[in-house]
Amino acid sequence: MDPGSEPGMTAVFVHINEKPATMPQRPFTQVDVFTDTPYLGNPLAVVLDGTGLDSDDMQHFARWTNLSETTFVLAPSLQAVERGADYRVRIFTPGGELPFAGHPTLGTCHAWLQAGGVPQVPGQVVQECAQGLITIRQSGTRLAFAAPPLQRHLPDPALVAQVAAALVLDTRHILASQTLDNGPIWLGLLLDSAEVLLALQPNHQRLKALGQKVGLAHMDKGLTATTLVARSNREARAFGQRAGHLNGTADAPALSVRAFAAATGVPEDPVTGSLNASLAQWLIEEGLAPKSYIATQGTCLGRHGQVLLNQDDSGQVWVGGNSVTCIAGFVTL
Repeated sequence: MDPGSEPGMTAVFVHINEKPATMPQRPFTQVDVFTDTPYLGNPLAVVLDGTGLDSDDMQHFARWTNLSETTFVLAPSLQAVERGADYRVRIFTPGGELPFAGHPTLGTCHAWLQAGGVPQVPGQVVQECAQGLITIRQSGTRLAFAAPPLQRHLPDPALVAQVAAALVLDTRHILASQTLDNGPIWLGLLLDSAEVLLALQPNHQRLKALGQKVGLAHMDKGLTATTLVARSNREARAFGQRAGHLNGTADAPALSVRAFAAATGVPEDPVTGSLNASLAQWLIEEGLAPKSYIATQGTCLGRHGQVLLNQDDSGQVWVGGNSVTCIAGFVTL
């Protein structure tokens, strides 16, 4: 890998454990996801060759990186290859393995392509993970994954009250709630105020004790229903032609999002693909969001993540964004 192939990239050599020095050096990158500007998105560690590593090895390294997720790229299973898979990925948080996650999906795909990966179908990458096969579209430098099927239901009111207390949130600000499951399970809360959302200072220990990941969102109410419909139709058509249409300007509806995941060792996640996918599936289906919009996340952490959401004519929700490589080199692992 050529560390000079992308602006801002830095070569790095990382050594962990006290295993023998004969351990292989594996290609490694650290990618910033849902941004085109380094260090304003959500970082992801990618080990581009996880061959021979067991679950304990992967978990140990993920705990060491201390990022919200670390991924390991492997050869796809024969059955998955027959169904179009280009590679397999395992996804770890500091606290455990995930069947699927959004920013690791886009970031791993970005790293795999940059390392010379060639998909079976030009312009489309198929990722195998524990959740199944995930299709990823390419459009220039931007990638978008097909949100996996969502299971959702009304949460227990007692749980909502407990979570609200841990968030130090007055329940009067909650417009709607839903349990969202697309691999990771989130308690989704739609709030009535962006100011309330951004001012939250949760008790992360209480959230961890509840064992519940929480995603909160607020849709910009300054947009009229007519404006939402008009922009939704226009942007849905354009997104279908080229994913680069939504550019993060005020020309598109905006959803403000925060994600608290102390239950998996991440007090607040900077930008969260799986949550934004499930929020879009819920809110669009219920008529609470247009078919195309931009979600912004990470403001309270000094980030400026942008997630592009679009539901196509078949009803499939696509979750897109930019990625940029910040570190490239090798890890002794």
